[in-house]
Amino acid sequence: MSTFAPNLLAGKVAFVAGGTSGINLEIARRYARAGAKVAVLSRKQEKVDAATALIAQEGHDTAGFAADVRNYGDVEAALRQAAETLGPIDIVLSGAAGNFLAPALGMSANAFKTVVDIDLIGTFNVLRASYAYLNRPGASLLSITAGQAVHPMMFQAHVCAAKAGINMLTKCLAMEWGPTGVRVNAISPGPIGDTEGMRRLAPNPEIQAVIKNSLALREFGTTTDIAEAALFLASDSARYITGAILNVDGGNDLGDAGMDRLFSLS
Repeated sequence: MSTFAPNLLAGKVAFVAGGTSGINLEIARRYARAGAKVAVLSRKQEKVDAATALIAQEGHDTAGFAADVRNYGDVEAALRQAAETLGPIDIVLSGAAGNFLAPALGMSANAFKTVVDIDLIGTFNVLRASYAYLNRPGASLLSITAGQAVHPMMFQAHVCAAKAGINMLTKCLAMEWGPTGVRVNAISPGPIGDTEGMRRLAPNPEIQAVIKNSLALREFGTTTDIAEAALFLASDSARYITGAILNVDGGNDLGDAGMDRLFSLS
């Protein structure tokens, strides 16, 4: 259960890119429950329609737009329409992402480029296009990154490169835009159990147990855990936080916390 005030974002407008599924949809719903009007963006119209219908059914003001984050002009148009529909935008979250497991030698140049374009270029497009609507004190920009940004991982060269770029982009924009009062932060989720990605990466109890045993908290996170962190960073409670990469990962960033198993064998 959330410990935040129920109307923490009352009177605010949030724009969530990639906000039609998984972590990003939960963030959009959490913003709405906290009192914000919420716009979501996704590439497929049917996903946009389903997400806005869900948010509206829960009793909140919402709007949706179909656009590809790789196309700057389309993102800019969606932000403009969101502002015209819901009012001045206060919060923008960039969460669109792509991923698959592949060794570098088994990956085409186009496959590598696709992930970098969606994750890194897409994040730049969303953040850059949103500045015209957010260049005022109190505005909050957020991105979703990943542990691969700082921890190299086999079969994830494309994701590691893209997420490392998001981390540095977050810090650079925080420095450049901070004088106007705009805050720029990112969230780095750990293994989140109730997502399609984790179901693909850990499809059986044996693999799930291995991953859980490597975490300090010994359990998967939930999309709600990430949404609560996103709510905090978007709120005035985080008014003095910018340029931060917040790990919400059960201790995954600490390294393998399952070494106690080796000592128990000695």
